[in-house]
Amino acid sequence: MSTETTASVSTHILDTSIGRPAEGVAISLSARAGLEGEWAALGGSATDADGRCKDLPALPEGTTHVRLDFETETYFDKKQAEAQQEAPRVRDSGAFFPEVTITFAVNPGEHYHVPLLLNPFGYSVYRGS
Repeated sequence: MSTETTASVSTHILDTSIGRPAEGVAISLSARAGLEGEWAALGGSATDADGRCKDLPALPEGTTHVRLDFETETYFDKKQAEAQQEAPRVRDSGAFFPEVTITFAVNPGEHYHVPLLLNPFGYSVYRGS
């Protein structure tokens, strides 16, 4: 939750190739103060059955930039293995984007919801509400 001196961040992932939430995607959160500041890893979590990550760490006071790292390769490898069990055939291996990194600026006192729309060959993000 944001305070007057800190921002807060939440995210969720929708796998647009199947029209469903992406469950089990590991997400890491980092922050820095200023363009020249060093990135500090704050921790991470994974998406739940609704594709939401509800327990990201709080941002430290003075944070101006946030980075979310989504580990997408493991998610797509699991989806591919499940698909091959249902209908075995030759398919491309791995994900085209094995990870997705989103960096954005924040202001104290504001909440930032940053959804990721994901498919095996592309992604899109936006500031949600």
